[in-house]
Order: sequence, then structure tokens, then C-alpha cells
Amino acid sequence: MRNCFRFALLLAGIFVFMANCLQAQEIRANVTVVANQVQGVDRKVFTTLQTALREFLNNRHWTDDAFTPAERIECNFLLNITGAIGENMYKASLTIQATRPVFNSSYVTSLLNTQDNNVAFRYVEFQQLEFSDTRVVGNDPMASNLTAIMAYYVNIILGLDYDSFSPRGGDAYFKKALNIVNNAPDGKDISGWKAYEGNRNRYWLQDNLLNAKFLNFHDVMYQYHRNGLDVMYEDVNRGRASIMNCLNLLYAIHQDIPNSMLMQTFYSAKADELQKIFSKAMPQEKMRAAELLAQMDVPNAQKYQQMK
Repeated sequence: MRNCFRFALLLAGIFVFMANCLQAQEIRANVTVVANQVQGVDRKVFTTLQTALREFLNNRHWTDDAFTPAERIECNFLLNITGAIGENMYKASLTIQATRPVFNSSYVTSLLNTQDNNVAFRYVEFQQLEFSDTRVVGNDPMASNLTAIMAYYVNIILGLDYDSFSPRGGDAYFKKALNIVNNAPDGKDISGWKAYEGNRNRYWLQDNLLNAKFLNFHDVMYQYHRNGLDVMYEDVNRGRASIMNCLNLLYAIHQDIPNSMLMQTFYSAKADELQKIFSKAMPQEKMRAAELLAQMDVPNAQKYQQMK
């Protein structure tokens, strides 16, 4: 009888372990807080903030789907605090990077590599970091702004990742990002959420992602990854041909809406990769890719021209 009881306990433990694995959080985030430019503040505050942000990102369920530990999305958040703007209030820049594994290889491709220079927030050591989809602003706009920004970028990352695995798979998460923008904290030191504050901010990124004029971008995300990178292990030429088709789709968007934030964000993540992909292509294909990329991604034009 005792042995049966022990066996039942063992089975229960296995089921709990498996359930925890299947319900693993979606994000595996490495968080770094740098505050070398801030004077007169106990450095422990920023160490505590770093730990709190890491727990906020990694311990929260952001979707209703079950992720195994191996499926968690690898990402980096670098919060560079550049100064104090009041008691327990800071201004900062945030660099966000996220990657996706490529099928049948050890290679990971960049989904997002961007920097947000409009970060302002209030943080008191050991304060709880809170966020709610239904009440983004919270009780203190400056305290809520940091978690709202973090949640916004998590949803952008999720949307891009889901888009890369299924057609229009990321829509639900881009809409969550829109909800955060529409209900974002407001205050004199808070910026980046409104259209009139510039043409390269959180407002415009989610606007582009949900704008019908950029519909083909979502086809690009799927084709580039599933029909391009994911098949290159078996057939390099077929994978490269799919990515070439993606460049044609992107060029159509570029002709309609040049210099959009979404296109800039895409090339910030993919420029080096695209150069490597087409550097080994046949001369005619390489020349065509270099020509298209140099027109669409002017900051990296010289890099592409070297492929010819």
C-alpha cells in the first residue's frame, strides 16, 4: 500500500513538472540597467531595479498559449539611465533586441534591434512593478510609464515572432500594443506615445504594424522566415529565392510609403543578415538585391553596394 502511495506521489510530481514546462513563460529576457551617468544615488537602487525588471518580464504570462522552455523568445533589454529629472525620477534610453531560432541549425536571426530614447520613469527601491492591460496608466503615470513601455515592446516582440511562424499570426499582439498606446500614461516628462511627438516613436511603430498600407510586411515576415531562412539548410537557393521575393514586396511598400519607421526597424534587424545571404548569390541576383536594398535602406547603402 505504501509503495502504491509513493508511486502515486511520483506520478503527481511528474504531471506537475510537465504542466509547469508546458506553461513556461514566453519571454526569456536578459535585462541590464546601466546608470553610470547618474550621480548622488545609491547604486543598489539600480541593481534592485534590474532584478525587478527581469522578474517582471520573465515571470509574467503574456499570452494564453503554452510555451515549452525551449520555445521561449530570447531577448535583451538594456536600460541606460542618463540622468535624474526629479526625486526618484529618471530619464533613459532603452535598447531592445529579440531573436528567433532558424530551423535545423544553430543560427538565430534578429527579429528586433531598436532603441527608444524617450524613456522617463519614477522608481523607488523595492516598489512593485505593476501592469494591467485594462488599466495601463495605473495610479502614478511616471511609475507606470516604465512597465507600459516594457509591456509594449514585449507585445511587439511577440507579434513579430508569431508573424514569422504563421501568416498574420502576430495581429493580436500588435493590437495589444495599440491598446497600450491608446491608454498610455501622460505627463510633462512622458513622451513617445503620441503621433505629434515625432515620426520615429512607439506610436508610429504600432501604427505601421496595423496599417493596411503595410499589409505585405506581414507576408514578408512569414515568407522570409518560414519559406526563406527555415529552408536554407536543405536548399540554399530556394530559401534565397523566397527572400528575394520578400525584397520585391518590401520595395512595393517603399515606393508607396518611403522612409517609414517600420521599414527602418526591419533593416535595423536584418541589414547584416541580408548582406551575408546575397553575398553568395549568383551575380545577377546579387546585383538586383544590392540595388533594391540600397534604395530602401539608405543608411546601409554602402554596405549593400559592396556585394556587387
